[in-house]
Amino acid sequence: MSNIAIIGGGAAGMMAAIGAAVCGHEVHIYEKNEKLGKKIYITGKGRCNVTNASDMDMLFKSIVTNPKFMYSAFYTLSNDTVIQMFNDDMSVPTKIERGNRVFPVSDKSSDIIIGLTRRLRELGVNIHLGYNVKELVLEKTSEDKDKVKGIRLTDGEVIKADSVIVATGGFSYQTTGSDGAGYKFAKDTGHKVTDILPALVPLNTKEEFVKRLQGLSLKNIKVSFVCKGKEVYSDFGEMLFTHFGVSGPVILSGSSYVSKRIKNGEDISIKIDLKPALSEGELDDRILRDFAEVINKDFANSLGKLLPTKLIPIIVELSQIDPHKKVNEITKEERLNLVKLIKGLTVTVASTRSFNEAIITQGGVNVKDVNPGTMESKLVEDLYFVGEVLDVDALTGGYNLQVAWSTGYLAGISVR
Repeated sequence: MSNIAIIGGGAAGMMAAIGAAVCGHEVHIYEKNEKLGKKIYITGKGRCNVTNASDMDMLFKSIVTNPKFMYSAFYTLSNDTVIQMFNDDMSVPTKIERGNRVFPVSDKSSDIIIGLTRRLRELGVNIHLGYNVKELVLEKTSEDKDKVKGIRLTDGEVIKADSVIVATGGFSYQTTGSDGAGYKFAKDTGHKVTDILPALVPLNTKEEFVKRLQGLSLKNIKVSFVCKGKEVYSDFGEMLFTHFGVSGPVILSGSSYVSKRIKNGEDISIKIDLKPALSEGELDDRILRDFAEVINKDFANSLGKLLPTKLIPIIVELSQIDPHKKVNEITKEERLNLVKLIKGLTVTVASTRSFNEAIITQGGVNVKDVNPGTMESKLVEDLYFVGEVLDVDALTGGYNLQVAWSTGYLAGISVR
């Protein structure tokens, strides 16, 4: 039996502790916050989107960065097994909602924390709250390789361990304690850390009219993110206009595909198809039918059946059709331009919002320095990296928590 130190009591750290304890090790979690799972409390708007019940193909397709690295982890602890663990081992019944999102039946993220904590106690895991780790303690082996021997706390105390699992999270939601400490541990021990960027994050836009749409939520729309004339991401679903730009599920997912491009100064635009179920021809027919019912009205008063009230003045303005022009005087050319506008309302991305508004962090410990079959460092013996500290990120829908559960558990059962 080995003595295992886990830095961080979030999703990955707790699941790593469960894996290691099941294998009979003496396990210690060192968490600097006053409670475990602080970030889990706020996931899924306080409901905790535990995982996603999609098939394995969709699981891999939903990983934005380094999906191949996740092969062993996902097959060691699948989403189905995670659901089973919460239902059976932790007595937290779950349910599946739209998009295969899995939530606790109670809709309370606190129940997930309670279930995990109860399981940790059952397995005899030692939980140390308010312990802030300053650095890793290494020594050289007889083959002159680095080997981790423990951790040093900020007060100078050294705690010996046979293996250390770094589960410190990323850099997003810093109010929960995610301060990037794991990246420092990695760099200090010779590991490469890729650029750290906010991901699954709202976007600032340049157009003035966006602010006038603040609070407007659009459903059943399609967005296409375009860079240098090429579509780099598209999705159907919901979005929201804000005082700074755009947000909502399809925007957050798209942000993960363009954050690196934005940092590199590339121009990104978002094309919004307000009527994706209709072709341009079908939309034109629909507009003609609507116009026929209000044939003597001003153009500005003719779109009530087609568009949300708040959006109509903006579309009228952007169409460059005189708002007081009678509907029966609108030319075919003007009408077809209106169709193209409704099928492609475009906003220009200025920047991402900050890490404090990002759901996750993109970037982290370079996966080339980590063994995907165990999560052990290739550079330092008995040192493991799991969860968001790794350069792995996914779309919304429970996929990022699945990454945390799977990588954590694989490391836990792999420690020696």
